[in-house]
Amino acid sequence: MHELALAESIVDAVRTELERYPGAIPIRVGVRIGVMAAVDLDALRFGFDIAVRESGFPRLRLDARIIPGQVTCLACGVETPAESTVFDCPRCGSAQTMLSGSDELDLDALEVERDDDGTTHV
Repeated sequence: MHELALAESIVDAVRTELERYPGAIPIRVGVRIGVMAAVDLDALRFGFDIAVRESGFPRLRLDARIIPGQVTCLACGVETPAESTVFDCPRCGSAQTMLSGSDELDLDALEVERDDDGTTHV
């Protein structure tokens, strides 16, 4: 289950970023995951819950979303978004397709709360 290792890495990245903001309490981390990264969101959320329990960040929540890639059919040339890892052409049914992009896993937001002045977006 590589999702647990990913979840732990996300929590570690939050910890590293918080070093720049002493006293900040993390409440939400946003993650963009390409469809080709082959991450099971349910497993990632489960692993994240485990990682958070051991992190000292009890309020930290995961906001993860899947980013599609682009599939080009080599038989008919149509280009369509790739929402999954199944790449048959929606126009001609060919399995001769090529995927581009969508293998990223990026942290794109960290929302923190400060005791003195409310919520701050990092």
